This record gives sequence, structure tokens and C-alpha cells, in this order.
Amino acid sequence: MNVSALLAANGRKYPDKPALVAGDVEVTYSQWDTRSTQWAFYLRELGIEQGDRVVMLMPNCPEFAIFYVAVIRTGALVVPINARSTQEEVRHICEHAGAKALLVHDALVPIVNEWVLQTPQLVAIKTGTSQGNWQGIADWDATDVSSDEMNAFSLQPYLVNMNEDSEVSILYTSGTTGRPKGVLYTHRSLLTVAKMMSIELTMSHRSRILHLMPLSNSAPLHLFFIAGLMLGATQVMALTFSPQLLLDLVQQHRITHFFGAPVAYLLTMKHPEFASYDLSSIEYWMYGGAPLSKEMAALMEETYGRDKLACVYGLTEAGPTGMCLLHREHPDKIGSIGNRGVLFVEMEVVDERGERCASGEVGEIRLRGEGTMKGYYNNPEATAESIRDGWVYTGDIARVDEDGFLWMIDRKKDVMITGGVNVYPKEIEQLLERHPLIGEVAVVGLPHVEWGETVTAYVVLKSGVDNNRDWLEEIQSFLRGHLADYKLPRQVHIVPALPRNTSGKVLKHVLRDVSSQKEVELR
Repeated sequence: MNVSALLAANGRKYPDKPALVAGDVEVTYSQWDTRSTQWAFYLRELGIEQGDRVVMLMPNCPEFAIFYVAVIRTGALVVPINARSTQEEVRHICEHAGAKALLVHDALVPIVNEWVLQTPQLVAIKTGTSQGNWQGIADWDATDVSSDEMNAFSLQPYLVNMNEDSEVSILYTSGTTGRPKGVLYTHRSLLTVAKMMSIELTMSHRSRILHLMPLSNSAPLHLFFIAGLMLGATQVMALTFSPQLLLDLVQQHRITHFFGAPVAYLLTMKHPEFASYDLSSIEYWMYGGAPLSKEMAALMEETYGRDKLACVYGLTEAGPTGMCLLHREHPDKIGSIGNRGVLFVEMEVVDERGERCASGEVGEIRLRGEGTMKGYYNNPEATAESIRDGWVYTGDIARVDEDGFLWMIDRKKDVMITGGVNVYPKEIEQLLERHPLIGEVAVVGLPHVEWGETVTAYVVLKSGVDNNRDWLEEIQSFLRGHLADYKLPRQVHIVPALPRNTSGKVLKHVLRDVSSQKEVELR
């Protein structure tokens, strides 16, 4: 079984059923299947072959879904990236992946157009009409392809031989060095985590799944989008998130399942007319991707209902897969991430020797199962460091309580999670070190009641530099164009020196401990 075959089967089983809904646009399962094959045909005509990498810069829209399967049907690897990425970030991923093609939503073309014009070897495709270096899918849709051509294409050997162990996609994350790493998946990885989520949270062909979180992230993409495709569910999507959209779409489309970062829930429950909306269709409100205090989890229970809340824990390298805590089952343990691995997954907390931690001890979470990554793309060293003896070492530090529940303590790799999106301090620090007036810098995540964490920079200025200027604006202006907006520091503190240990390493936990007592206000 593979992702492409699942859509083909559902195209036959549910030909007229709405598969994708976005505003006034509705795509049935048969239409999704047919258009994916047609677009795959044109991708092949443009030279996309088995094993090539195809990067997708698109928000949540039907074109994303159609292209996702179309790329798979060419035998290439699909590489979705965040629609808020900058040109520099897109270029770096394309170059690291050795991308053959770049698929871009029409609205995002201006972000990368300058670089695309300078890169003629890259096959550039956008959702509108053809223009300059860009191929346009509107022209494809206006062109008839003979049934003989389409049948010949659909019978190509690599489509027939595609199986669960075939490589299918790459999602890019970043490590502590600040360099993006490509997480390589097989069909087995995707189908395993999709089946797991379907069973754990009782999704079926009757489900109506809402996508407001970026489908370039592993949790919404694999746990819910692939699960919806597999089950024949109806998937409702929008280009971005807002509290108004969440409330309107749940009520209008009788949504049964929604996944969001905690900030999405915390912002939405402040909507002045929240209580007037009919949200009774929801079976599960799922959240994950950011730290959530016990107090905020309790507040969410009051607003959304204990019986419908579920916390999911995982990481991109694991599929994602990991743990799931249902509030109704363990109301006294909210704030933890659970006490068992989800279906198909083993999880444990171990010390530096790899031995399981006892109650009260702190160690690193590791897990294993068929949903985990095959490895890091073109990075055997990082793969060997992360995957050891079949276990994926998460870099997440947790404490095990007397009942076996895991409580997150910190992250080995210093990753910050703001609004459900990973932000990596080293990436920001390396750019700020280029600033002519900055001597040293350390970036940490400070607690924020809504966003989980807020990006904060501690800066040591060079001798003689005026520290009374607006350094927040200065630093944000310096970084714009190099980083996506969600990675920009929201707080800047000018300090005389950074705390260090005897080896000269910056003690970031000291910065977090001192500053966590301050009120954090996101601008």
C-alpha cells in the first residue's frame, strides 16, 4: 500500500464525496485523483523523474493536496516547506535537497521570483498561468490529455512497484547548529502514523477535519491530512489561522477534528462571541507542538470541554509519533504528555547510559516504531547520532513521576517552540553575529502564556556603542529578509556580559531562570 494507491482507491469508492473544501471551492475524491494524475503527467513532461526532489511552497489549499499526490505519482520525493519562508530559506532548502523543481502558490511568487530568474536549471511552476520562467498549472488544466497517454502514464513500472518501503517525502527541520536537516520518510512511516492517529482519536470516513495549521509541518500533514486521505474523510482548509476562521469553519462545516498549537486555542477562547458559536460537532480538540502549563490546560478544559481535549506529543523525526494524553482519562495529570507510547510506539526515558529512569529521575525521551524517519537526507552522521539501536533519541528531557507520567523539563537542543512552530536559536545567533555593532549574542525562549515561548535575544554590544537606541527595531530590521517573521526576536535585552561556565560555554539556563520571573509581553 502507498499514499498514491490510497487516493486512487478512494476516488473509486467515494467518487462524488467532497474530499477538499476551501471557501467556495470543493474537490471530490474522483476529481482529486484525476487531477493528481494529470498534473503528474505534466510534471513528467517537464523532466521530473523517479528519485528527484520537488519542493512545494504553498499554504493550505486544494492545489497543495493535488500537487502532493501528483509529485508522488512521478516517483519523485515531495518536499513541502512553510509558506512563510523567505527567499533565502527557500533557496537553501532547494540547494541542500538538490531540488529539480519548485512548486509555488501564485500569491507567493514575488518572494522567490528574483532567485528563480537567476536559476534557469530549476523547473519553476506556479498555480496561475505561465509567465517568464514559470510554468502555470492553469495552462495544464486548459489542455486535453488523451486517454491513451494517461493510461500509458498510469501504468509506468515505478507506480506499480511503489510499496511501503519506498521513499516518499522530506520535511526540513533545523538542529542546534542552525543548519536545516531533511527528514526522510517512506510510505510506511506516513501510513503508520496516520493509522495510529485514526485509531487513537477515532477518525473515520465520516470525519470532517479542519486544517488551519501549516501542512508543511509533520503533525497536521501526517497525523491528519494523510489520515483523512486514507480514510476518505472530508478535509476543510484555509490559507491561514485566525480565531474568527476557526469558529466560523467549525460551525459551518460541522468539523469533528481539529489540531492546533495551544496558542490557537488560547487566542480563540478570547473571542468576544465565543459562547454564541455552535461547536457541538467537535469530537476531539487536539493540541501539541508547544509547552503548556497545567494552569493553562485547566483553563482550556473549562472553555472547550474536558471530554474533547487531547494533548499529542511527538517530533518530526518520529513521524511524528509519541504520546497522547486524553484529558478525560487523566484529569489529574494535565500538563504532562502522558504515560504510554501511542499505538505502534514504544517510549521510555533513559539516562546517559541508555538505562531506563526510575520514578522521579530526569532523562532523555527515546522512542521506536515503524512511523519514524528513515534518516536525515544526505546526512549519515546526524542519522547515526539520532538513531541508535533502533531508537530515535529525541533530545527532549523529561521527568517520570510515580505513576509513570512524563513531564517535560527542557530540550537538549535548545529548540524554542512559539505558536506551535520550531525556532532554533543558533540560526538567529549566527545572523546577528554579522551585525557590525554586536559583540556577542544568545537567543533563548522565554515563557509566554499564549504562544508557549517568545524569542528573546540577549546582546552584548561592542565597546563604545550606544545602548539607548531602539535595539528591538534595529535587530528585527537587520533580520528581515533572512528569516521568516515568526523567528524574529520579540524581546531584546542589552547586557554587559553573557553568563558562561569554566569552559566558556554560554549558560542559557541562567538567562531563562533569571528572565522567567519577568512579565513577558509579545509585541
